[in-house]
Amino acid sequence: MPAPILVDLKFNADTVARILKTAFLDRGSVNLADPGTKSVDLSDLDYALLWKPDADLFERAPNLKVIFSGGAGVDSFMNLPGLPDVPIVRFVDHSLTTRMSEWVVMQCLMHLRQQTAHERHHRQHRWGDMIPPEASEITVGVMGLGVLGQDAVRKLKIMGFNVIGWSRSRKEIEGVETFDAGDLDTFLSKTDILVGLLPLTPETTGFYNERLFARLRQGGALGKPVFINAGRGKSQVQADIFSAIEGGVLGGASLDVFEVEPLPEDSPLWDLDNVFISPHNAASSEETALFRHVERQIARFENGEPLQFVVNRMAGY
Repeated sequence: MPAPILVDLKFNADTVARILKTAFLDRGSVNLADPGTKSVDLSDLDYALLWKPDADLFERAPNLKVIFSGGAGVDSFMNLPGLPDVPIVRFVDHSLTTRMSEWVVMQCLMHLRQQTAHERHHRQHRWGDMIPPEASEITVGVMGLGVLGQDAVRKLKIMGFNVIGWSRSRKEIEGVETFDAGDLDTFLSKTDILVGLLPLTPETTGFYNERLFARLRQGGALGKPVFINAGRGKSQVQADIFSAIEGGVLGGASLDVFEVEPLPEDSPLWDLDNVFISPHNAASSEETALFRHVERQIARFENGEPLQFVVNRMAGY
């Protein structure tokens, strides 16, 4: 029987344990959430499925052949000591992609239709008299044009928004104006709603800051630009988001990711009525789909076929 798969997922432990009962039946698994695995020898295991793994994971499992991420990103373990020089595979799944696009479209529509003002009027028992702009009057700039970003672009266009895209190296998307690293200022100057879907790398850490917000378009159909982030929390400077909103540089924000999670109770972001906060669940990984994805990739690998969704280590995603 093949060696079991090493699983170290900081998800809901009960859910992971339940679904693992019917996953990887041909080889089984070692679930590090089980206290009984603390002394288990991991040196002969070939595959690991990880999300925010234990710091000593790669010391305990030094002979892995492939590492699978439990999410679309891989930053939760890329800097751990002993990371082996083996392929790292991201989780790409239709369900995860669809849910991310749902969240992005919802947030753009809530800002377009001035939902925070409606909620304020509701609490005041006031019949508001507002005429919001149409989606076609708004340019949404999507930063990060991987699988998630390109799907969000398509869905936003269906809703009628004018959509542009930015990535470090230019991507070609039919019917969409795209920009690369050298055109950042031009991209930002055209953007009314900025959607962040960038991976976390040294270059994107603290990327969304006061200098960037100040370069977004002012005076568009929304009046003030809006920042939406569902990429990585450490790519944003939260103090700058707060000060940009308080100072009138930003008209609002929607945040699903944060520098520290959960977002501390004393964060001033909670008290801004033009900020929508969600608990990093815009596109939560669904465990059954994740395990099936890993099974498919292992089958490809063992049949001599190329793995899919392999991380470029130089780029960090």
